[in-house]
Formats: sequence, C-alpha cells, structure tokens
Amino acid sequence: MDFTFTEEQQAAVEAAQAVFRGVAADGVPSPALTPGAVADDFDRALWARLADADLLSLLLDTEYGGAGLDAIALCLVLRESAKVLARVPLLEHSAAALAVQACGSTELKDELLGPAGRGERVLTVASNGRTGHDPAELAVTAHETGDGWVLDGVQTAVPWALNADHVVVPAHTVPAHTGTRAVLAVVGPAQEGVTLAEQISTTGERLGELRLDSVRVAPRYVITADGAWERLRLLLATGTCALALGVGMGVLAMTSAYTGKREQFGHPIATFQAVAVQAADRYIDLRAMEATLWQAAWRVSTDAQGALPAAGDVSVAKIWASEGVRRLVQTAQHLHGGFGADTDYPLHRYHAWAKQLELSLGPAAAHEEALGELLAAHPLG
Repeated sequence: MDFTFTEEQQAAVEAAQAVFRGVAADGVPSPALTPGAVADDFDRALWARLADADLLSLLLDTEYGGAGLDAIALCLVLRESAKVLARVPLLEHSAAALAVQACGSTELKDELLGPAGRGERVLTVASNGRTGHDPAELAVTAHETGDGWVLDGVQTAVPWALNADHVVVPAHTVPAHTGTRAVLAVVGPAQEGVTLAEQISTTGERLGELRLDSVRVAPRYVITADGAWERLRLLLATGTCALALGVGMGVLAMTSAYTGKREQFGHPIATFQAVAVQAADRYIDLRAMEATLWQAAWRVSTDAQGALPAAGDVSVAKIWASEGVRRLVQTAQHLHGGFGADTDYPLHRYHAWAKQLELSLGPAAAHEEALGELLAAHPLG
C-alpha cells in the first residue's frame, strides 16, 4: 500500500498545525472539574481561525470558495485537531456540507455552502455514524405531502445541536407500503415543532436531544438522492476514527515524554523492559489504527471498487479505533502512575475524550459482526 499524501493534502496538514499550534490540551475545560457542561459554546475564536485558514471549506468545490479536497484531507486535519482536543464541530460541519454539495438542490447549495465555508453558519448532523444500514432503524420519520415533507421523531445525543444553525437529520420515509428509503432533511433549531433539550457527553460537552413534532420542511431542504445517507454515515464514522487516531497520538507523545524524564533507581523508567514492552504494544495499535484509517478514507474518498463495499474497510477502521484508543489511554494512565490521575495534568482530559470516541464508535464486536455479514454477502475469491 502507498499512503503517500498529495501536496494539497500535506498543505492542509501544515495549515492545520499552524492553527492548532496555539491550542493547549491543559486549557481544555475538564469534565472532572466542571459540574454540568464544560462550556455553553464551542471555541468560536478557534473556529474563526479555521475559517481564515480555509479549513472549513476544505471539501467544498471552488465555486463555493473551497479547495475541492477529499475525505483523506479532512481526516488529516481532524487528526491534528484531536491531538490538542480542539473543541470545534469540524467533522459534523464538513460532513454535512459535503452531503449538501453532493446531493442537495441548487437552492440549498447556494444558501448554505458559501456561508458554511466561511464559518458564518454552523452545520451538524443528527447522528454519530453508528446508525445501521437499514433505513427503518432511523429514529425520525419523513412523510411527503403535496407541498413538502413532515418530520416526526426524536434523535438523541446530537453533537453541537445547541450551537448549530442547521441540523442535517437522517430519516426514513413513511408510509411503509410506498417503499421505505432514507432521506436527509435540513432543519433549523428555531423552526416550529423543533425542541432541543440539553444532554451532557462524557467529555462534558453539550449534546442535544432533538425532538421533531410535525415539523414542516420545504422540498429544497430535503435530500432524497439514493445513497446520500450511507455516504454521509461512512464519512462520519471515518472522521471519528481520525479523531481517535489524533487522541491516541497525543497520548502516546505525552507518555513517551513522561517516561523518558521520570526516573526510578537512577534510570528513566522508559528504559525498563516492562515499560518499553507496553509502550511498544501501544505503538503497534497506533500504526494499525493509522493504516486502517487511511484505507477507509481512501475508499470513502474515491468510491473505489473492491472485493467488499467501502463499509467493510470502515468497519475494520472502527474496530481498531474503538479498541486501540481505549488501550492507549489505559496504558498511558498506568505508565504515568499516580501522576496520571492528577487533574492538574491533561491526561484525564484525553481519557474522557477517548471514552467518548469509543462510545461513539461502538463496540468492536458489533463491527466484526457487520464485517462478517458483508463477507457473507460478498464472498472473497
């Protein structure tokens, strides 16, 4: 495999590193020290810097002020953001904008994409990528009427919903006898029939319970293209794996620095075999997370045909990301000893973020089962 990145993708990494250089993980609000939500809003100052660096329009076409890059470039930037625990809705915003660009109406593109690329409007998605393949499993129903659509249902744990201007809501069509399919509806939190209630994530960030009660949506705000929801779901899942990789890289770098300086019996503890072996195991986890992520991002970016659908590569990436990020923070906590539990030290923040990502990705066993179903449906050889 050749995972050499293009000049444009490398430029995106360099731009991201410049933006995130001023972000310190120990300045991120701690869920262990803050009752309730750690903050009412995400980091708007950082969001403005991302917009100035053209990183919010990374996936948009040039006609909307974007760079026209792909999911690999987005994952590279997400990796950099997670290394410093950047509190911005970069994944959800970018994924929603790409879905609108790929499948939305001309009116919807003209209304949303320019302002979204400039950071003037914030988009999110009422999902974290774990939703299954069957549209009937979606929690919101969409009924087509003569002049538009009517949405009903409840979607919980919507990231950044209380701070976004628009929420892309996946829904399944009713009545069932007309044929159930998945659609994406763009709704505003202030629309009639929309209710948001605060929920708190493991990281202490605010999530939203989105309740839709006969919410009327004009046709231009509903994306009905076949496969639009599946592509969005895969991009969200792949981006979450990139965040897990960034958290893991940040944790391993902290652990390496600490064990290289901490001395026992007159020697750095990094020279002890038991410490070195554990660190080496986690390094292997990190490399596996990386390899499977770029394979999945490449499949999602290119729609390249393979023995299995792209969902197979994404499932493999999710298995490694979910298990790997958990093992990385657990080993880091162990090798730091009591110092790792000190809330004046940022490791506990990484632990909270890793747990949130693990929960968002779901258990490895579920992805192994999904991979098995794909293999059964698409036998190799």
